[in-house]
Amino acid sequence: MGAVSDTARPRVRMTGVQRRQQLLDVGRELFAQRGYEATSIEELAARADVSKPVVYEHFGGKDGLYAVVVDREMQRLLDRFTSALAEGGSPRELLERAALVLLDYIEEDTDGFRVLSRDSPATGVSGGTYSSLIGEVARKVEHILGAQFDARGYDRQLAELYSQALVGMVALVGQWWLGTRSPGKQEVAAHLVNLSYNGLAHLEAAPGLVSRPAGDPGP
Repeated sequence: MGAVSDTARPRVRMTGVQRRQQLLDVGRELFAQRGYEATSIEELAARADVSKPVVYEHFGGKDGLYAVVVDREMQRLLDRFTSALAEGGSPRELLERAALVLLDYIEEDTDGFRVLSRDSPATGVSGGTYSSLIGEVARKVEHILGAQFDARGYDRQLAELYSQALVGMVALVGQWWLGTRSPGKQEVAAHLVNLSYNGLAHLEAAPGLVSRPAGDPGP
């Protein structure tokens, strides 16, 4: 008897929850690889080995799937920032953690970052964009800077400006590092904090991180 052909393979039966999760994972991968406009509902269905009506049943179409994928990635990254900044520490340590959170996410969840950092579709199907995500993170950093400004006698109203500048710098460097991956993320984070914490007038010649991630034995 001949081997069973690929077309004869039965489809994997899943619960509704499992199928929804599978479609989200497939959508995340395709939107990251091809972008929103270049990804078709036919391709999404084929990659998931389902019919097009199944995609419509769960998400109402490509627009709905894209919106949920983006919202999910935004929440994942925001949760990382919230956890890192909630641990407390010196202003420099908090800046280091914020920079490393984004670089860790880029390294570990590259597809998710590609989805977030791509231009939003022209149809405006999702309110979750990279710029809105960065705005959320900047508001968290603003509270930290505000307390430090009060302690040092600076104008607290300027904390919003500085938080946007700092987070924006990290976000743009993250997009650049996505394509280069060099130097390593520890070194990138050290230079980011060097500039933001010390300023151009007091740059260290060979910056390093004062805190070290758990399990990192150091150089």
